Amino acid sequence: MSAVFIISAPSGSGKSTLVREVLRIDRRLEFSISYTTRSPRGLEVPGLSYQYVSREEFEQRMKADEFLEHAEVFGHYYGTHRSVWDKAKAERKDLLLDIDVQGAQQLKKRIPDAVTIFVLAPSREILEQRLRARSEDAEAVIARRLAGAAREIRNYHSYDYVVVNEQVESAVDTLLAVIRAERVRRQRMEDRIRPILASFGEQL
Repeated sequence: MSAVFIISAPSGSGKSTLVREVLRIDRRLEFSISYTTRSPRGLEVPGLSYQYVSREEFEQRMKADEFLEHAEVFGHYYGTHRSVWDKAKAERKDLLLDIDVQGAQQLKKRIPDAVTIFVLAPSREILEQRLRARSEDAEAVIARRLAGAAREIRNYHSYDYVVVNEQVESAVDTLLAVIRAERVRRQRMEDRIRPILASFGEQL
């Protein structure tokens, strides 16, 4: 039974770095490449970082109900296409999604047993340092992202787990521990348990 892991965090919390490391280590995870209407940033690669589409195309796909979730963030659309979940299930992999708070809430309604994880920077000051270190945004954009972070962190209580990203290696270890523990929840193990019980002449 495939599991769904949703990771959310305010911009600058180091979520992308953590996700990249987790995917490198755990080959049973399928990463959901989101659709977006914004332009590529930095070293982002179309088709690997995001599926970059026009606003018009995104809205057409929205009307066709092609997205499991979608949201507008800082003037740009982001969304998870249904096909990524179908692909993960077909390949018997677990799906990892890097999406914002709005999207996580929508997806949780569609897939109630999805596991949600919220990543936090250790403090506002460190979050601001990380945003400035990226050298990607103007002052006005940094201020907007910090204000957005203050709103987003109020939603931490709606997540199953919270990871404070103080040190990358430790945060990655924590994320992997969550993923491995969730995989052996009884509900996810029923297909594995059934033949074992049958070998004892028992049935679920």
